[in-house]
Amino acid sequence: QVQLVESGGGLVQPGGSLRLSCAAPVSIFSGKNMGWYRQTPGKQRELVATISSRGTTNYASFVKGRFTISRDNANNTVYLQMNSLKPDDTAVYYCNDAVAVMGGLVSSWGQGTQVTVSS
Repeated sequence: QVQLVESGGGLVQPGGSLRLSCAAPVSIFSGKNMGWYRQTPGKQRELVATISSRGTTNYASFVKGRFTISRDNANNTVYLQMNSLKPDDTAVYYCNDAVAVMGGLVSSWGQGTQVTVSS
């Protein structure tokens, strides 16, 4: 059973920051493009950011300039630094193999980590 473990979420005021972590099995992480995604009730999961195995990053327009994705290849971990948070960023955040997600090949997700931005 593939197990992705996301952590670092919480309640933060608008304008605040959080750093999310995702520990991934080597079978998913090693040599793979990794992505962060988010989902709110009643909506489809949406892509937030991706990072290639070599560190090339891409961001959704709604987080560009505020969020930074990074990875630690030695520890099979991907991070999402979130700054200047807005209420619209409130969601459950997940990570996964970005190429597999794009190809509709993912059948398993972690439990996610809840981010709530509210005053």
